[in-house]
Amino acid sequence: MTRAGDRFHSGELTVIGRISTASNVTLVCDIVDDAEPPLRVVYKPVRGERPLWDFPDGTLAGREVASYQISAAIGWGVIPETILRDGPYGVGMVQRWVEGVDNHTDRGDRLDLVDLCPPGSVPDGFCEVLRAQDPAGNEVSLIHADDPRLHRMAVLDVLLNNADRKGGHALEGTDGQVYGVDHGICLHSEHKLRTVLWGWAGQPLSDALITDIAAFAKELPGTVADHLAEHITDAEISALIDRTQELLDDPLMPTPRTSRPIPWPAF
Repeated sequence: MTRAGDRFHSGELTVIGRISTASNVTLVCDIVDDAEPPLRVVYKPVRGERPLWDFPDGTLAGREVASYQISAAIGWGVIPETILRDGPYGVGMVQRWVEGVDNHTDRGDRLDLVDLCPPGSVPDGFCEVLRAQDPAGNEVSLIHADDPRLHRMAVLDVLLNNADRKGGHALEGTDGQVYGVDHGICLHSEHKLRTVLWGWAGQPLSDALITDIAAFAKELPGTVADHLAEHITDAEISALIDRTQELLDDPLMPTPRTSRPIPWPAF
């Protein structure tokens, strides 16, 4: 019998579909073993990455792996297990599939973690980020849940310098956890933070989060940095160290620093 971990790292990937809304080639695959149920994963081959002006070509899969390693090193488990391995279209990122809750069917008409609502009617337990117009020209409020699981993701994004935290990249799993996906444009050495999770801007971090970040800061220059060096540059690791220390020196959620603090489209 093959263990799930062994299958994840070396089992044959069978493509069952493509996520057509993704900017880069993103394939849904099963790893089939006659002795076990299929193991579902997401596979993003390096050869399917779209060139970007500000990130070196062919580095996005590695940045996804590095982002997972950081999440795991802090102990937050925000990002599903992610590795770099071979697949039917060459080396790429492979990530465990998240079975997400469908709030609009499974639990009635509940709001998602990041959603839209009419302006002036932000429900309890949600933060308003901004007001805008939808494609039909109606004014709407962009909101996100005031949820500690999501807040932890927002803090991780500060450390990762995430340039693309869209609403659809925050998933509420059926296991009760909140997961973040799509971390290909993270960990740049220059400030790039773009996120829909600005509802906590200027607010202090909890003592528990600070404790976790402080422990991570002590480990970062050693073994963690050695593993990250397989995927990102020394300058990018140094910038991560600086961001981590800045958050400890001033433990507040940052406020927007650019004219484009939210990725577009936001979902």
